[in-house]
Amino acid sequence: MTHEHRVVIVGAGFSGIGMAARLRSMGIEDFVVLDRGNDLGGTWRDNSYPGAACDVPSNLYSYSFALNPDWTRAFPSQSEIWDYMRDCVDRFEVGGHLRVGRAVDEARWDDRARRWVVRTTGGEEYRAPVLVWATGSLSEPSIPDFPGLGDFRGKVFHSARWEHGFDLTGKRVCVVGTGASAIQFVPQIAPEVEHLYLYQRTPPWIVPRRDRAVSRLRKLVYRKVPATQRLARLRIYLVFEALLSLFVGQGTRRKAAVRKAALDHLARQVPDEALRATLTPDYEPGCKRLLLSDDYYPSLTRPNVEVVESPVASFTAHEVVGQDGIARPVDVVIMGTGFEAAEPPYARHIVGRDGARLSETWKAQGVEAYAGSTVAGFPNLFLMIGPNATLAHNSMIYMIESHINYIASALAFMSRPGVHVVEVKPGVQRRYNDRLQARLEHSVWVDGGCGSWYLDHRGRNTTLWPDHTWKFRRVTRRFHPGEYTVRA
Repeated sequence: MTHEHRVVIVGAGFSGIGMAARLRSMGIEDFVVLDRGNDLGGTWRDNSYPGAACDVPSNLYSYSFALNPDWTRAFPSQSEIWDYMRDCVDRFEVGGHLRVGRAVDEARWDDRARRWVVRTTGGEEYRAPVLVWATGSLSEPSIPDFPGLGDFRGKVFHSARWEHGFDLTGKRVCVVGTGASAIQFVPQIAPEVEHLYLYQRTPPWIVPRRDRAVSRLRKLVYRKVPATQRLARLRIYLVFEALLSLFVGQGTRRKAAVRKAALDHLARQVPDEALRATLTPDYEPGCKRLLLSDDYYPSLTRPNVEVVESPVASFTAHEVVGQDGIARPVDVVIMGTGFEAAEPPYARHIVGRDGARLSETWKAQGVEAYAGSTVAGFPNLFLMIGPNATLAHNSMIYMIESHINYIASALAFMSRPGVHVVEVKPGVQRRYNDRLQARLEHSVWVDGGCGSWYLDHRGRNTTLWPDHTWKFRRVTRRFHPGEYTVRA
């Protein structure tokens, strides 16, 4: 089956839903949103592990054009965020445009027809002049290729593919990884399991979360006087924005303050000196993602939890073997190993002008885009939260809305007579990324003494925006035709 539209959006998470809402507000109804899952939600559909929640306060982790006065907690849970997204779909009446259960096999540019041809694994074909790729960079789980993993006879799953029907009670569990997901689900499962081995390659920096319930009075005030919630949102934004100096530039005082807060937090919650030493990072705060938790450290002091200060080396049929040479018998392996982010897997599905596959283009020249959105050789393609558009210090929703603004401005330009194709000029893209990488070169993400998912195999940071978010908003405020090759 072939379907013709004006715009095809791939991904029904925050990016895709927000873009759909903007299209409708512009009077554009001829579009479709494809998603491989059986429901909307993206990250917040897939990451349903026990304890899953956002580490950005709820007032800021929401669309500026769809405030929610009814958040129940300062930091929203996965289920509450998912409910919010459903509410937005209803509020902006975009449900009729969603096509779930449609995994994209390939999106190929047809230069003669001036169309993107998007084929799904189910055999459907969607054709449109404009393709918006809104799957984000944290959608494909990363599972290391450990020797012997295929021979392990117990249960194995990734935190983003949680097996809710599998009972962990009384099981011997191996958790691989100590990142943002693990610090949330480990405290939830530790009381249930017989024994938990936490394989730690490098400990994270963790500061207090200080989550709290939102009072009825506050909700009422937000509902009756929306400006008060906008002020609360602005305050949170400014506090988070001030963290930038922790990552880029001097910021010596702030770095010292964060280090002290994290070490004091560790000392308060872990009285055992040996365990505390195991959990103390040896790299600069911010080099890896800075994490928030009030219950992770206490869960590691339980008698049935063992922090293994050794990476996993291999597996046997019933054991996990560490690089320390010790084999430990386990029934379940849970991968808290994050996502393929620095070299996005989605790139292999996108084929641009002259048959160039985006994954091969990026392999040859490095993962990059202009304004985190457009790539030379790929006409009328707009990535949402593409290369170097992710944040380490503020809310991703702000960046998503910046891309929504940019794409909306581009579509308005493309509605002019005689304008059918826009493609960013290679020189524009090159100069933009040269400036970006120069800014990143001496950041804590590169010079902080650690390896992280922010970096590609060359050691380049292809993931994060290294400046104030309002500067990214300025870059994406308006589509500039002079930066693009424009064709009829």
